[in-house]
Amino acid sequence: MTMTTLQTDLPPHEAQTIYAHVEEQRIISLNRFIFLSIISFGLYPIWWMFEAWRFFMQKDQLNIMPAARAIFAIFFIYLLFNHIQNYAEAQGYQKKFSSVLMCIGYIGGSLLAQLPDPYWLISVAAFAFLIPAFQALNYAKQNTQGLKIKHMQNFSMPQWILIIICAIFWLLILAALFILETPQ
Repeated sequence: MTMTTLQTDLPPHEAQTIYAHVEEQRIISLNRFIFLSIISFGLYPIWWMFEAWRFFMQKDQLNIMPAARAIFAIFFIYLLFNHIQNYAEAQGYQKKFSSVLMCIGYIGGSLLAQLPDPYWLISVAAFAFLIPAFQALNYAKQNTQGLKIKHMQNFSMPQWILIIICAIFWLLILAALFILETPQ
C-alpha cells in the first residue's frame, strides 16, 4: 500500500503525523497566480515550481535541490508535471492533463522571449501552460488528510514588493514602446 492509500484509512491524529515534516502549504487562487505571473513577466511561475518541488521533497523525503530544479525548469518541468498528476490522482482528482503538451507549450512559450520588441511580450503568457498543474496541485493539497494548509486571502509582503517593482517595470516598458513607436 502506498502512503497516499494509507492516509485515507488513518484516524486524523495519525494522518497528521505522516505530514509532520511538511511545512504548512500556502494555497493561492488561480486568479492570483495568473496576476502574479503576468505582473512578474513570467518569473512568478519559477517561484511556484520551486515551492512545488520543495513540497515534494518534504512530502516524499526526496534528496533533491528544489531551487536548481526550478531554475533549470527546462530539464525538470516534465517530471514536476508527472509528480503533480500522480499525487493529484491519488487524492481523487478527476481531470487529466498531458505533461508532454504542457511541457512543450511552456518551454516553447518561454522561448518567445527572444522575439523582437514588442512581440517578446507574448512569452509572458507561457504560464498558461502551468494552469492545469497548478489547479491539480492545489486540489491535491486541499484534499490530503493531515496536511496543514493555509488559504492566502491577501498578498504577502514579498508579493507586494514584487508587484510594486514589476509594475514600475511594466510602466517603463510600455512607455518605451510607445515612445519608440511615436514618429519623431
